[in-house]
Amino acid sequence: MKTSKEITINQKNQFGAEILCIGSEILLGNIVNTNSQWIAEQLAILGVPHFRQTVIGDNPARLKEAILEASNRSEILITTGGLGPTPDDITTKVIADTFKTPLEQRNDILIDLKNKLKNKDTELSESQKKQSLVPKGAKIISNYSGTAPGIYWSPKENFTILTFPGVPSELKEMWAKEAAKLLISNTLSKEVISSKVLNFAGISESLLADKIPHLLKSNNPTVATYASTGAVRIRITAKGPNLKETNKLIEPIKKELTQITGLKCFGVDNETLERIVFKLLLKRKETIAVAESCTGGGIGSKLTKIPGSSKVFHGGVIAYNNSIKQRLLGVPEEIINTHGAVSKPVVESMARGVQIKFKVNWAISVSGIAGPTGGSKLKPVGLVNFCIKGPKTLITWEENFGSNKTREDIQKLSVLNALDRLRLSIIMAN
Repeated sequence: MKTSKEITINQKNQFGAEILCIGSEILLGNIVNTNSQWIAEQLAILGVPHFRQTVIGDNPARLKEAILEASNRSEILITTGGLGPTPDDITTKVIADTFKTPLEQRNDILIDLKNKLKNKDTELSESQKKQSLVPKGAKIISNYSGTAPGIYWSPKENFTILTFPGVPSELKEMWAKEAAKLLISNTLSKEVISSKVLNFAGISESLLADKIPHLLKSNNPTVATYASTGAVRIRITAKGPNLKETNKLIEPIKKELTQITGLKCFGVDNETLERIVFKLLLKRKETIAVAESCTGGGIGSKLTKIPGSSKVFHGGVIAYNNSIKQRLLGVPEEIINTHGAVSKPVVESMARGVQIKFKVNWAISVSGIAGPTGGSKLKPVGLVNFCIKGPKTLITWEENFGSNKTREDIQKLSVLNALDRLRLSIIMAN
């Protein structure tokens, strides 16, 4: 009689992938593992379902066990980490050992290493040469900016391994230039799953779910809601013989969702509020500046992450201390004394001041109590005031995000709330 563990290992699931991230530094919490999330998103784009994410330290026995188990339950294993020249970089060797395959040295990798290390006329060290060893028969996934290449290898029937360095920028470049094409041309021949994500702001997950109960019961496509701080996402997932057919299933559901929710839906897939704001202002040939207190430059930071943002974003003032609000933004001292720094009159004055100072079309200001101290009965922790000043727009509003939130959550909620109201204000402006 088989044990439950034997059944898990020996009975392969339906077509799908696993992600295996390798490195003791991840287990110890020294670095944040963003690779799994990114790879998962890319697999969804390609229509590849994935069942499991695992993190393993730099231990050969445990890594071998994880690889072997994955080979018996999934058809694709994607690994990150452990491809470098140091002794704890064991991924390639353990993969070869797992499938009893010898390593072979690739001359093309050696030449590439010499060029990248500017070591054309001298011998590479043994640790550097280590990166040129790959399992016999494996294809190379070129590393365009780093030294450690990846591999694309099928060591057994219905099982393929792709390996990548742990450096996110190297992984993403290798994926975009080679790995995705390899998967599409050589692996994705069966039924696929395709997803589309709709992004929402200004509505809670529960209220959104209440608007679409009939869609949440759908089987193909399936519709599911996901909440994060200040935002909600709806993922539409369809199964079919190819991407063209799954997209046909997704499109009418997407259309119905946007009709039901209206402007609450601000974008699809990786679109962000700041990018939408940027596009709206760029289209109108208008500019913006920010005056921030409790958010500490968070709104400006979001906007400046967008390439070319200087075309619309002129700058801002982090007016954390009241004296800066007065001296740089021209907020009258009597307004602060009468109403307090966290008040509608103050944020209105801040917005007017930064609009004049930077000579922009739009200005947004924020002042609040992010906590955990500084609150009072009349103005508790979590209270935030906002103002948007446009060519023909002036709105101020107040939000109470709650004293049970962390300082970071209140700041993040304030930034997202400001950007969302700014998006709506620009859309509705004449």
